[in-house]
Amino acid sequence: MIHWIDALILMAFIAYALFSGLKNKAKASENLEEYFLAGRSLKGWQAGVSMAATQFAADTPLLVTGLVATAGIFSLWQLWIYAISFLLMGFLLAGPWRRANVLTDAELTEIRYSGNKATVLRAVKAIYFGTLFNCTVLAMVLLAATRIAEPFLLWNEWLPEGIYQFALSLVEWIGVPFTVNSGNQALLWILSTNNLISIFFIVLVTALYSTAGGLRAVVATDVVQFFIMMIGTCIYMVIVIHETGGLSEISTQIQNLYSQNTPNGITPNEILAFTPSQAFDVSFGLLCVFGLQWLIQMNSDGTGYLAQRSMACKSDSDAKFAAILFTFLQVVLRSLVWLPIALGLMILYPMELGISPEIYTANRETTFVLGIRDLLPIGVKGILLTAMLAALASTIDTHLNWGASYWTNDLYKRILFEKILKKSPDPKNLVRVARLSNIGILLIALVIMAHLDSIQSAWKGSLLIGAAMGIPLLLRWFWWRMNAWGEIASIVVATVCVPLFLTMDVSNHVSLLSIAAISLMTTLGAVFIKGPEKKEVLNNFYNRVRPSGFWGPVAEECNKTQSSSSKSFFENIFHMVLCALTCFGLLVGIGTLLVGGTPPVWFPNSTLWSLFCITLALGVAPVWWKSLRK
Repeated sequence: MIHWIDALILMAFIAYALFSGLKNKAKASENLEEYFLAGRSLKGWQAGVSMAATQFAADTPLLVTGLVATAGIFSLWQLWIYAISFLLMGFLLAGPWRRANVLTDAELTEIRYSGNKATVLRAVKAIYFGTLFNCTVLAMVLLAATRIAEPFLLWNEWLPEGIYQFALSLVEWIGVPFTVNSGNQALLWILSTNNLISIFFIVLVTALYSTAGGLRAVVATDVVQFFIMMIGTCIYMVIVIHETGGLSEISTQIQNLYSQNTPNGITPNEILAFTPSQAFDVSFGLLCVFGLQWLIQMNSDGTGYLAQRSMACKSDSDAKFAAILFTFLQVVLRSLVWLPIALGLMILYPMELGISPEIYTANRETTFVLGIRDLLPIGVKGILLTAMLAALASTIDTHLNWGASYWTNDLYKRILFEKILKKSPDPKNLVRVARLSNIGILLIALVIMAHLDSIQSAWKGSLLIGAAMGIPLLLRWFWWRMNAWGEIASIVVATVCVPLFLTMDVSNHVSLLSIAAISLMTTLGAVFIKGPEKKEVLNNFYNRVRPSGFWGPVAEECNKTQSSSSKSFFENIFHMVLCALTCFGLLVGIGTLLVGGTPPVWFPNSTLWSLFCITLALGVAPVWWKSLRK
């Protein structure tokens, strides 16, 4: 049950979010650039915090809690490794994204490539990224909303009986349960009705402010949401540490409680390991996937809302700073707060060893919400509940705004009006279409959520599709010979190979590596068979975007030197690697000190290992930091 003080804190955030939407409505209504890119006026810190808020999805702490308990701290590298992709965007791609002066990443297709094939590729990307992928992710986020809201939002006790009975009858008529509870039928439909009502109100508030105020309202609420979430989570961490007897007791109690192993056989040392030498169930194939996952994924070049935030920045330096700030907030700060919570909840909520690994994983994920309910005092509970629901809102508002940009700018404006009708749409009419697109995307996501028995395979499929498309997306920025047929080839590989590998009895990392290899060979084949794009297209792209990398012949055509482009490329790669060392060094060093992590087998003790990591991280920091000021 939620206390009135906690409810008041939640209502205050809702009022602020609605105020932000109304405040920015007039400016957002002027044109698509104002609506989707905030008039390209964002400061670096605003864009960076907004990125972090969007990735601070409410389902992620549940996922982290389950991963630590079932596969150990090392398993989190499948999330942490994306720091390389984020830093690649910061040091090499944030500026080019902004200089491209496009509204969506799909629009970039017609600047980089030429002819009808580029237009078709743009439409295909808009449909896939803006609808299929976007709505599926949004549906999974809405599912997470039910797990968070279920213990707190008890609508069956609050609403008038007539209104609640109508909602209950509607849910029973739909016949799809919106809860993981496996109790009696009456309780199943009551919980499902409560969850559906909760989703309705969360989505209603989010849609109102994001639809009205566009990206400005989204960023304004994201910034507040992030700081609420960090404050609430830090308090949660302190309380969990206190309840377990202090930081020094965490590793000791993990050793004592789990000396008999967990249901899947992980040992205490494996739970606490940051490195592969003592981690749980590590194979060469798994290490390859962990190491390459940042490269073979759909957002390898920032495609999506990360590129949108970069394009919305007021300068190249702001866009670069935004990506780097986001990386440290996302990977270092957030993880260091979550680790003691995840391990402390394993101590505070011990579970029987006789249950199946699947049920154990689901129960472990739920302990994050149970800890909020059971451990936090009035007021603090309201802060964290508000933060979790606000985290949901920040993810939902971004996916609505981002998806609507594809529908409006690429499908409605470019394909329907300019290509088919041969007309130019009115700017204010485009904003109205954008607002209606938010509603359409939301309805599709809700339909997908109602069939969540297939989401697990859809999520696995999205990873496999990313494995096919990640490298080609980077090649278009760094290699002048890359052509539209190369990207089309990667999409064909995804379409043909992903369903095939989903039906095969092979491990996920084998599927990912296989599809990435097939896609790379097919893409390179298409590039060499069809040849590069037309000279005028390449020259215009080079002069407009000023990419670094391997652009020799194009640089000569534009009276630029290839050596300058290559030098800039390798300098930025060098600084990116040093920044990654700082990021991962601080994460592993401070994290090991915090929770008593297991050091590598080749290091004498955890304290020296921590000091080594932190010293290395701080030692290289001045070099890459200096590059930010150029």
